[in-house]
Amino acid sequence: MDVQERFEENRPRLRAVAYRMLGSGAEADDAVQEAWLRLNRSGTEGIDNLDAWLTTVVGRVCLDMLRSRGSRRETAWDDRDLPSAEGPETETVLADSVGLALLVVLETLTPAERLAFVLHDLFAVPFDEVAPIVGRTPDAARQLASRARRRVRAQPAERPAGREVMDAFLAASRDAEFETLLSLLDPDVRMRIDAYGRERLHTPEELRGADALARFFNGKARNAYPALIDGLIGIRVAPGGDTLLVITLTLTGGRITAFDATADPARLREIEILPL
Repeated sequence: MDVQERFEENRPRLRAVAYRMLGSGAEADDAVQEAWLRLNRSGTEGIDNLDAWLTTVVGRVCLDMLRSRGSRRETAWDDRDLPSAEGPETETVLADSVGLALLVVLETLTPAERLAFVLHDLFAVPFDEVAPIVGRTPDAARQLASRARRRVRAQPAERPAGREVMDAFLAASRDAEFETLLSLLDPDVRMRIDAYGRERLHTPEELRGADALARFFNGKARNAYPALIDGLIGIRVAPGGDTLLVITLTLTGGRITAFDATADPARLREIEILPL
């Protein structure tokens, strides 16, 4: 396997790390691309563990990008009023539960806290490997992650904007409630669909109008579930648990004004999909 093939195997994981660090799909792609450029320049000679090397590079690139947004003071966080229970089981439960509000809460952390928490709690990178990325000792990196973990735990898990409308839309679609669907759609709503989606759904590139979209979705959401798609409110279509299609929603004034559907397998592997 050549260097590019090995890099492509790592790309989805690296993008997931970068996206959780940066909260932006475009910036995450930039960070991963920078890792590829550095690997392409240096080659693999002297790299014993390519996965770990790439994680380190992406982590450092993300750290630099976060710091360039505006320096944050790394002051001590007051832990007195926060839960203090720690341990592997607690960490696992927390990491699995922060999908809804993770990107919002991570914005409250310093760059070093954010990186230590994301790498260790969400991607199981050992503190011995996290430490050189954040420029700390393993014990100090552990403290950064612990402090971040407590701040995450202290934040309420808010429902993303538009969740109620999306839930009502999915329920109406499953139950074939045509009039309810119409009431949730803007009269000028449109849906754009990529080539893979058009082939799968047998539709044109774009559908327009509340009536057309209500008829299209009427009775169709049996395998559809709410999700965050690259941080945007959306729908994951996954019969049998395998994601075949994702649809992001745009809402204005409590009504859906646009759908964007993607079924391209390569694109689906790159998209950050967080079930709600």
